[in-house]
Amino acid sequence: MTTFNERLPSATEFIQVPKPGRLRRIFAFPNPVNEFAARFTAGIVVFLALVAVITGQTWLVGLIAAGFVLRLAFGPRISPAALLSVNVLAPLLGEPRLVPGPPKRFAQGIGVVLSAAAFVLLLAGASLAGWTLIVLLVVAASLEAFIGLCLGCAIFGVLQRRGIIPAGICEECAKFSVQTV
Repeated sequence: MTTFNERLPSATEFIQVPKPGRLRRIFAFPNPVNEFAARFTAGIVVFLALVAVITGQTWLVGLIAAGFVLRLAFGPRISPAALLSVNVLAPLLGEPRLVPGPPKRFAQGIGVVLSAAAFVLLLAGASLAGWTLIVLLVVAASLEAFIGLCLGCAIFGVLQRRGIIPAGICEECAKFSVQTV
């Protein structure tokens, strides 16, 4: 006789998308990812966010949030910033430098949370809180764009080593440490 707990799917089964199928192709995220393209995209985010902060243009924060949502959901196939980075800017640097995709997708998710929360706060009139989140986003995206330190990827690695994210999601990531940056 099986117990209730034996019939529950594992954490990995909840996270993984079924292998075949049209839905998976639509919501696919590349693995591996060209680090140069990711860094250029982060640079575009830095530029747009700084323009938004300097000019006080809330709609730009909405545009940044929309870009993060598109990249999180569809990878670089639909986001204008990612398309520019992948197809035009990154090839200028030559051969791609490939890095694991799951941490980059996790980082995009953090970007969605920060930028969407900032946009909602700005629309609600909580300007200081909204712009503070955008400044935090600028800091994180600047680290990625200018020195190649992806904070979302580092957080992903820590969560994976602690067992919160299953090791099977990205075995290479489980070995990540600050020394390997």
